[in-house]
This record gives sequence, structure tokens and C-alpha cells, in this order.
Amino acid sequence: MSETRQETRHQGSMGFRITIKIIGAIHRWLYRVSGGKWGQTFFGSLILLLTTTGRRTGQPRTWPLTYLPEGERLIVIASNGGQPNHPAWYLNLRANPQVRVQLGDQTHTMIAKTAEGDERARLWSRVVEEYPAYAGYQRKTDRQIPVVVLRPET
Repeated sequence: MSETRQETRHQGSMGFRITIKIIGAIHRWLYRVSGGKWGQTFFGSLILLLTTTGRRTGQPRTWPLTYLPEGERLIVIASNGGQPNHPAWYLNLRANPQVRVQLGDQTHTMIAKTAEGDERARLWSRVVEEYPAYAGYQRKTDRQIPVVVLRPET
């Protein structure tokens, strides 16, 4: 990719990042203040609050994310809206895979792992079937969008 194209894509993503931060902060606040009664869905999608440990700061960082349940496991997608870079929450959980997940008024400690190979392909197909927008996000970016499996800590 040319340097000019990279700069344009990066500059174009600034507005996206600001918008996502504002929407995320409002959603997170509503979810928490209501004990999970408000914000469990967003335009028909199931939402959880994922708390990671900041890879640079060591501070907790929480984001509302769409998820799919699979037994005791939860599947989340590091799409970042098809932006060229991974979302910060994904970079954080790669550095420290122990996360906290709030589902409604329940909070659980879980372990995050990026799905690979056949498991990733199977989960990606399921996600795209349930939420077709993810296929559009993948078309917008050159990176392979990570599929993350959250499992209960044992």
C-alpha cells in the first residue's frame, strides 16, 4: 500500500475513532448504571461489556461489543468497523488474555483466545450469517479480522 493511501486511510479513521469512543462511552454508562437492563442489545445485536487491561497503562478498559453465545463460550469480533488497524481492546487482550465480561447484571472472569484455522472459518461463517455487516467490514480492510473466543476461567 502506498504511503499516501496509508495516510489517507489513517486520517479518514480519525472521525471514526472519535465517534466510536463517544458512542461506546454512552453505551457503557447506560449499561452499567442500569445494571445491564439498558444496552444489552443494539439494533437487534446482543451486547456485552468487555473489560481488558490496558497494555501500556495497566488500567481497566471497557467496551461494549456485539457477541454470539456458543455454549459457555462467547464469540466477539475485532472488526473495528473495517478500519485498517485492530481495535485497542483486541491489542490489550493479546497482551493479557484474562478479561472481565458483563452480561446483564452478571460479571464473569474469562480467558480470551484468537480463533485460528478451521475454528476461525467456522465461527466467522456463523458470525457473518447472524450479522452480515461483518462481511462488509472485512471487504473494507486488508487485515484478516480476528475472531475471539472468550471462555470461562477455570
